[in-house]
Amino acid sequence: MRVTLKDIAEKSGYSITTVSRALGGFDDVNEGTRKRIVTIADDMGYQPNLIARQLRDRRTNTIGIIAPMNIESAEDDFFNILIKGIAHTASLHRYDLLISAQLPSHDEMDAYRRIAGGNRVDGLIVARTYRDDPRIAYLSSNNIPFVVSGRSAPGETSDFHYIDVDSQTGLRLAVEHFVDYGHQHIGLILPPAHLAFTAYRLKGYQDGLDGAGLPFREEYVTYGDLHRESGQQQAEALIQAHPELTAIIACNDLMALGAMRGVRNCGLRVGEDIAICGFDDIPAAQHVTPTLTTIYQPIFEIGEGLTTRLLNVISQEAPIEKGILLDPQLVIRESSGKKRV
Repeated sequence: MRVTLKDIAEKSGYSITTVSRALGGFDDVNEGTRKRIVTIADDMGYQPNLIARQLRDRRTNTIGIIAPMNIESAEDDFFNILIKGIAHTASLHRYDLLISAQLPSHDEMDAYRRIAGGNRVDGLIVARTYRDDPRIAYLSSNNIPFVVSGRSAPGETSDFHYIDVDSQTGLRLAVEHFVDYGHQHIGLILPPAHLAFTAYRLKGYQDGLDGAGLPFREEYVTYGDLHRESGQQQAEALIQAHPELTAIIACNDLMALGAMRGVRNCGLRVGEDIAICGFDDIPAAQHVTPTLTTIYQPIFEIGEGLTTRLLNVISQEAPIEKGILLDPQLVIRESSGKKRV
């Protein structure tokens, strides 16, 4: 049988009003009294009426994320791992997670207005920033709690709570690695230009070339859509147009896996004729043949950190320092091949 406030009042000797305010955390109840009431409630197996509390506090105890979705792919990519980290930490704090899978053909801002503007969540995690991001402008102007996976593009202000990995350093490490292995002609497959982190990765590529005294050749740079098929297509196009290339860096692992297929389609060997590097270190990177050299970022832990930070923002306990920039790590595997003489 469900334990009620009346049952606790009779057991404790306090009024129903006092019991209710003690369990609700109101500061007009003596701390000693509150502790006695809480102990009695726990011993009796009391479960609060969460719906009533949420209505009172205007809280849903739900956070949300609107993630882009490719209906042609169910691969264990960046977003799937990120969401696992978010969900894990949300559950620890007794929060639910609302996931809206945003199809490419749909209006993304409509989803934000529907979910955030409709008070269906207490706050949102924004995944992957855009240049002049309208989602951030909307959430900021409407005072909706949010945190972001990623910074604003270079030259734009990141005046919001975010966690990001230093993409510029990551690409520089990849170029330095290939240069150390004897490569001088290195292709690059970038993400779409409208994504904020694309500019950081291009700058890192350029930094690596500059540090090695190699020229930046714009014709060695192309753009994909972050999915495996585009990695294959862009790698094939680069190799056919520039047969002198001996290495290709793809700016996420799915495109790198596609690039490996593209290398084979051109009659070449991954790691021997063309070295390949990705970015993210998703599980598939360790299980493909040959295994994929990549830039590691702690995706699951980023999801955990974003959730913790969002709950702090919701409770108005967020730290003053808004940005967290993590260091990337180069993971060398078989797709690098051996050092060239």
